[in-house]
Amino acid sequence: MRKRVFLRATLVAVVLVFLSPVVASAQKLQYPTTKKVEQFDTYHGVKVADPYRWLEDEKSPEVVRWVEEQNKVTSAYLGKIPFRDQVRVRLEKLFNYPKYSSPFRRGEYYFFSKNEGLQNQSVLYMQKGLDGTPEVLLDPNKFSAEGTTQLAGFALSKDAKYASFCKAAGGSDWRDCYVMEVATRKQLADELKWVKVSGMAWAGDGFYYSRYDAPKSGNLMTATNEGHKVYFHKVGTPQEQDALVYEDKANPQRFHNVSTTEDERFAILNISDRGKGKKGNALFFRDLSKDDKAWTPIVAEVGDDIYGVIDNAGDKFLLQTNQGAPNWKVVLFDPKNPAESNWKTVLAEKAEPLQSAGTGGGKLFVTYLKDVTTRAYVYSLDGKLENEVELPGLGVAGGFGGNKDDKLIFYSFSSFNFPPAIYRYDIATKKTALFRTPTIPDFKAEGFETRQVFYTSKDGTRVPMFLVHKKGIKLDGTNPTLLYGYGGFNSVTAPGFSALRLALLEQGFVYASANMRGGGEYGEKWHEAGTKLKKQNVFDDFIAAGEWLIANKYTSPQKLAIHGVSNGGLLVGAVANQRPELFKAVIQQAGVMDMLRFHKFTIGWNWIADYGSADNPEEFKALYAYSPIHNVRDRVKYPATLITTADHDDRVVPGHSFKYAAVLQEKQAGDNPVLIRIDTKSGHGASSTTKAIEQSADIYSFLMHNLGVTPKY
Repeated sequence: MRKRVFLRATLVAVVLVFLSPVVASAQKLQYPTTKKVEQFDTYHGVKVADPYRWLEDEKSPEVVRWVEEQNKVTSAYLGKIPFRDQVRVRLEKLFNYPKYSSPFRRGEYYFFSKNEGLQNQSVLYMQKGLDGTPEVLLDPNKFSAEGTTQLAGFALSKDAKYASFCKAAGGSDWRDCYVMEVATRKQLADELKWVKVSGMAWAGDGFYYSRYDAPKSGNLMTATNEGHKVYFHKVGTPQEQDALVYEDKANPQRFHNVSTTEDERFAILNISDRGKGKKGNALFFRDLSKDDKAWTPIVAEVGDDIYGVIDNAGDKFLLQTNQGAPNWKVVLFDPKNPAESNWKTVLAEKAEPLQSAGTGGGKLFVTYLKDVTTRAYVYSLDGKLENEVELPGLGVAGGFGGNKDDKLIFYSFSSFNFPPAIYRYDIATKKTALFRTPTIPDFKAEGFETRQVFYTSKDGTRVPMFLVHKKGIKLDGTNPTLLYGYGGFNSVTAPGFSALRLALLEQGFVYASANMRGGGEYGEKWHEAGTKLKKQNVFDDFIAAGEWLIANKYTSPQKLAIHGVSNGGLLVGAVANQRPELFKAVIQQAGVMDMLRFHKFTIGWNWIADYGSADNPEEFKALYAYSPIHNVRDRVKYPATLITTADHDDRVVPGHSFKYAAVLQEKQAGDNPVLIRIDTKSGHGASSTTKAIEQSADIYSFLMHNLGVTPKY
């Protein structure tokens, strides 16, 4: 692969009658009237009402009007928080420092990205040697007037003559891709449309990429994506002439992606079928040196095991897989002896889950997770341990890997109170040296402390959680606390640094990050224990985290807030329904809130492997039991809730958040606000630095206001 680092699959929205919104400062808010319609669906004999179905069509004039009225209520509420502007200014100051990516080499040039501080987009640079003068290669800040179009992909040809790159407008998952001459910075006429869930894998005079047919529906943000195809684009030709490399008409909801090995000898085809609930993938290859036209199987059928090519070793492949090894292993595959019984174990499964594996300079670099923190090792290509890479402390490290002829590799390291630093590892001497480290305005690491605790969930499971706060806090139950979680898709909630989060910590907040089941913190068994019929385990783990914080005098229900994004938005929505008295405030960002219909939009079917599907009788029962919009109860006092979404979120479509806001506003019995903040020209995540800071300022102001914190600046 181009980066030759294989990471675990982890892993990415009717006529209305409105009342004029009136904001009351100390009373229950008056929200726009949201019409209810007679809409029922029957699932396996169970009749389910969906009175806000019309809110799924965010392009309709009625929904546009509803959005405008909701934003008026939210804007008025936030505008009356007296310190909101001060919070935004503080966030800008904290975030205003240079941020670098790790460099990578191609020939005599190094490539890296840098953000001067408050630039909306990071700029891509190249320089000759490590001591050369950086030159701008691509500046995404010039892609759009608002700075909301992102550089969403970049790949160099083997000789670095050409680079392919993609743009994503407003945070959408759709990409438009182009080609440039590196030496002259000249953009060529090549333009590729409707690219999605795709890399760009160079081979000779062109590259492989994946795309969908042009959508027939005018609604690009919600229409179901089906028919993922792989093409080969030759530089200098129109997209209409691209060669179709692979498609599967019989399985329209599969993903198909092609990568190439560093020497461009092999093309690797990866096929996944998560829409059918399968967590794994099939894997094929072509020997391009022989002009193969057929795809030869490494793993012929899609199942629940995951396989990925780390690199080729001559005519063989190093694979990372969890087949028969829930914590992962590395094996050597020989195409001449392809039977699984002939696979040679290079690195056997360990007690700790393997986090990543990559090659560089003729070595195999492997990271493992030990209680959610990284350990890094160097092996020979045949699996002999050579040394451990000494890391600065307990945190998360990544990026190990490089070219076969590299003398140096670069990796990053960070922790909750350790800003992301870049280190240089000398392969010959086995020595590590600091390459770049940021300086954060007004931040002194020694003023904060991070500790990891373990608590017991409802069924007795031991769950880790990180706590970050100022040194010397009193455990008297009065600390404002923000509990964060994700718990899904084999994704690890790592102890990473956030300059924006400092705005909370410096005001006395305790930040708690829970590592629930459903994630990848302890391998596939940990992931599996939080999926499908076992998803309630994730919610139980999160609730137990809140109870632990209260029992150990860190906070109280009146000072405890919860925060989740995407799958984490589902998490906080579900637990707020189940234990509303436990929390004072909820931040739900871009959550999957309708668990009966999520698979009917864009690539939502991709999540069936984790969630299950309402089309399955047993899975329907589990989904219906916790689906946030279906479990809001009448006459219950729910926590103060801020919901966020955006008009270009075509991953978790805004309809999820719209419907959740409508039902929660309808049934909220207490005076706590239920607000929805709907951004424009932004997607599943903030599309620019400006939007990220504006969103964080509103979230933090909402939290402080509802937890009784007046910031001191």
